[in-house]
Amino acid sequence: MVFTSLVNFARSKGPDEFWRKRKIFKLAAHFVGRKRNCYSIAIRYVHRALVYATTGRKLKKQDMAQLWETRLAAACEEHGFTSPLMKESLSRNNILLNRKSLVELAIWEPRTYQGLTSIAWQKAIEDNIEGIKDLQPPPESLTKK
Repeated sequence: MVFTSLVNFARSKGPDEFWRKRKIFKLAAHFVGRKRNCYSIAIRYVHRALVYATTGRKLKKQDMAQLWETRLAAACEEHGFTSPLMKESLSRNNILLNRKSLVELAIWEPRTYQGLTSIAWQKAIEDNIEGIKDLQPPPESLTKK
């Protein structure tokens, strides 16, 4: 592009504007109506959608953590245990599994989880961990050898 004067150069927006707009229109491609076709409207709705996407990622992490906690509490309750007591006794045995791993074992490997629970019961009774006296004795299925 050859410009005869500096004024014409300053007014030319060039190819950058095309690519900037194209980026916004690509993000607005699934919108309906003028939100999709009109740049000044599309940019507002794209920005809004990106804000929602950002908060959605944070909320997804919170939801998954809450789901794992609920499932772990249910799995522990099935074996007559509490979740914090289970985590404490497993950590004293140097079995360092996070909530997600424990939940996956409880769902897909119930016998492995039952073995972990029996190990946790034995360590809790052996170390006399606080709160173990409030619980019922371990189920017979965990004490059988």
